[in-house]
Amino acid sequence: MSEPVVLINSFEVAAADAAPFITAWEEARDYLRAQPGYIDTALHQSLAPDAEFQFVNVAHWRSVEDFTAATRSPGFRAVAAGLAGYRSHPALYRPART
Repeated sequence: MSEPVVLINSFEVAAADAAPFITAWEEARDYLRAQPGYIDTALHQSLAPDAEFQFVNVAHWRSVEDFTAATRSPGFRAVAAGLAGYRSHPALYRPART
């Protein structure tokens, strides 16, 4: 049985691009919500205007396989096109300690 995973994805977004970035992120989120294995997600915005990563997305998925299937689907590629202009740093994690 697969373990739940956490996606942590940091984005480099110029301050002037915050609103269009959030709109693009919401479109991708709305698509992923309907995919098998999706649990939840939250977009975090830095309090420091000069932070390297203005936005960090944290999402929970039932398994690596569910996440991979959802993000490799043609539907996701279409809705995620709006995020393509923002450099991202995604990685999947599992809890190491609590």
